[in-house]
Amino acid sequence: MAGSVLRLHDVSVVRDGNPVLQGVDWTVEPDERWVILGPNGAGKTTMLQVAAAAIHPSSGEAVVLGETVGHSDLSELRPLLGFASTALARRIPRTERVLDVVMTAAYAVTGRWNELYEDIDERRARRVLSEWHLDHLAERTFGSLSDGEQKRVQIARSVMTDPEILLLDEPAASLDLGGREELVQLLGGYASDPKSPAIVMVTHHVEEIPLGFNRALLLKDGRVTAAGPIAEVLTSESLSETFGVDVELTETEGRFTARARQATSD
Repeated sequence: MAGSVLRLHDVSVVRDGNPVLQGVDWTVEPDERWVILGPNGAGKTTMLQVAAAAIHPSSGEAVVLGETVGHSDLSELRPLLGFASTALARRIPRTERVLDVVMTAAYAVTGRWNELYEDIDERRARRVLSEWHLDHLAERTFGSLSDGEQKRVQIARSVMTDPEILLLDEPAASLDLGGREELVQLLGGYASDPKSPAIVMVTHHVEEIPLGFNRALLLKDGRVTAAGPIAEVLTSESLSETFGVDVELTETEGRFTARARQATSD
């Protein structure tokens, strides 16, 4: 689609009288892959919920795929918003067949009921499962999968409808080293494909940033502390300011590592 896929202008979100986001300005273009970093309570998940048109700003303007949140009927846009999160996973029936978990994205539901699916839907779902190395699990139940497998199934589900923007809330959270690296490699391949949609991923850890991500946004106390090209935004100084600890950032072949600096004695 032409133009930006997401634009937030002076967006604030207030819950129970407490500001969660404050005066956020942010634009996402179709060819951008963003990572959002910040400490617990910074407002990262809330940013993603606004981007997914799941919640309305308390003030300011959020425009998603050309439609203003709170002033438009976004039902027709839902299939164009790929979304994966732990909260969504909890709504997927544990007894649901993996193939159906992915296929039901076509109707934006989390369990098969009376929807009518065509052969093309199943072929598409099986192709997506294969792309995310999940085709051997198609007949398994969602609840029988490992955490890493469930995370990948969620992402496969989120790309089933060829979305214009893919929103990922901590996709590598709770994964062991092997599961994390497998997922990060798959996401890196997907992000590096110019045919892929705009991507926004929330994480706490720079080690989880895949190759192919070219933008970073840092949040602290609901405010943007830095945003822009990843090479300019991700620095030891910016991370130290955002997380409130003296951090040393290193980068090796496009992957990042951060650790607290060791205090030196005089």
